Amino acid sequence: METASLQDFYREMGFVKDNELSTILPDGIDKEIGHFNVFGTAAIRKKVKQTKVMPYNRRTYYKISLINGHNRAEYADKVIDIKKHGLLFASPKVPYNYIPVDDDQAGSFCIFTHDFMALSHSGIKLDELPIFMPGGYPVFQLTESQAKEVGHIFEKMFAELDSDYAFKYDLLRNYVLELIHYGQKLQPDINLYTSHNASARVTALFVELLERQFPVTSTGQQLELRTPKDYADKLAIHVNHLNKVLRENTGRTTSDFISSRIAREAKILLKQTDWNVSEIAHSLGFEEVAHFSNFFKKLSGVSPLAFRS
Repeated sequence: METASLQDFYREMGFVKDNELSTILPDGIDKEIGHFNVFGTAAIRKKVKQTKVMPYNRRTYYKISLINGHNRAEYADKVIDIKKHGLLFASPKVPYNYIPVDDDQAGSFCIFTHDFMALSHSGIKLDELPIFMPGGYPVFQLTESQAKEVGHIFEKMFAELDSDYAFKYDLLRNYVLELIHYGQKLQPDINLYTSHNASARVTALFVELLERQFPVTSTGQQLELRTPKDYADKLAIHVNHLNKVLRENTGRTTSDFISSRIAREAKILLKQTDWNVSEIAHSLGFEEVAHFSNFFKKLSGVSPLAFRS
């Protein structure tokens, strides 16, 4: 499966023509672990004449964007229309397609790698946050006042990146965390507070185990855990207990969780790769293509080939 690397990002933005990322890196970043940079949307659009929309793919970096203008973010399982102001969180695990609807575009965005934020002392694990988790809601509509508040955080990023302060990257990590917490506060309360009882812990461990199976990145890869019993055995509990716990905490069955996640990955593979249906079926644990086609049509309403076309 194709992924967009930092090198690809800078090449698409017109910064790198000689395949040397080091020529345009922020001052002092070579002394840091990981990577960080921040950009103004208007400046980028002026520099790069975009003749096509951003490709639908996974990226090897995280991205947080303040969007000022009418835009559309397309994911495998949803399309989000950003009318005027929005805050978008992008994760390496979740591919998406970003389409400006009109020419009146402004805002800012920063990109950073997992390693860059690993040096933060916050203890936050990025992929465990609702805003970065597959299946979550990664885009928030902002009011005028909220857009100004977020814009001020980006202004601090620009100023700090140009400073000579010896510990500026520590400050930049704090600004990234400030944006993350801003997004977290926009999440519904149910996503912000977790219970510590045994039932909630089993649910959390199951969801984490499920997400570890993805993304599927090559035709030679195959899901290791496929059935409710596979997950129950891995968690060292009875399959009936796992199903009971999930029903109590989420209202969904184990099979529903697994099927929905596999169907979502199937949509991603059908949209993003040129793998044939047989290869996709095999990678997702189906021995027969017919079984996969019936499964996909039951959950999506159309055949895999119809969805792709």
